[in-house]
Amino acid sequence: MLAKRIIPCLDVDKGRVVKGKKFKDIKDVADPVEIAKRYNDEGADELVFYDITASNEERNIFLEIVEKVAAEIAIPFTVGGGIRTLEDIHQVLRAGADKVSINSSAVKDPQLIKRAAKKFGSQCIVLSLDAKKVEFDKWSIFIHGGRKNTYRDALEWAIAGETLGAGELVVNSIDVDGEKNGYNVELTKKIAEAVNIPVVASGGAGTINHFQTILEPGVADAALAASVFHYGEIYIPDLKNALSKHNIPVRRNT
Repeated sequence: MLAKRIIPCLDVDKGRVVKGKKFKDIKDVADPVEIAKRYNDEGADELVFYDITASNEERNIFLEIVEKVAAEIAIPFTVGGGIRTLEDIHQVLRAGADKVSINSSAVKDPQLIKRAAKKFGSQCIVLSLDAKKVEFDKWSIFIHGGRKNTYRDALEWAIAGETLGAGELVVNSIDVDGEKNGYNVELTKKIAEAVNIPVVASGGAGTINHFQTILEPGVADAALAASVFHYGEIYIPDLKNALSKHNIPVRRNT
């Protein structure tokens, strides 16, 4: 079995790392460069950077912050938010990102995934899904930072994303985001069973046990989290030690 990945997430607004609940009640946390370096040193497998208001404000991502973060870390770095064109992707990769996450723009123009994968390679293209339960056993995709319901079925969109060329999916459950009551195992597992590309679970991490549950075989390939890492509630080396003891393969610092 491939090693499971632990991925801290930096939600950035106006140049600062912030965090909220269910995409609301946003609070300031830290400087993105300082916190990125900390996660790199603690043994995070990757780092994700989301400019959370770029799409809704219809502006470009803050490339200067991306450059500063990239200069401080040696782990794979995914950047998303406000990415609408192939040129946007090119600029973000040139600024130091290894992968680019697209969400709202891909829903509006699904062929963007195909064009991007063809030009930059599927391994660079991450499709991020912000999903919310709308009825029994059905989740809908939301865009613009969780503000707008697209009425597109999340499972169908995940399958389409893989077909179009995305190399990885991030499944973010709006229903549990920031609540620290556990990942949305039901949704993540359904999507993981439907696709053949890696699935990253996002939203809801509160305890080490939550990571153990979501990283069991057949569910997620990686777990993304923010608050528990930002506020020092879970220390990445401790998390990896616990996962290893539960026979969940992880990369360890040598």
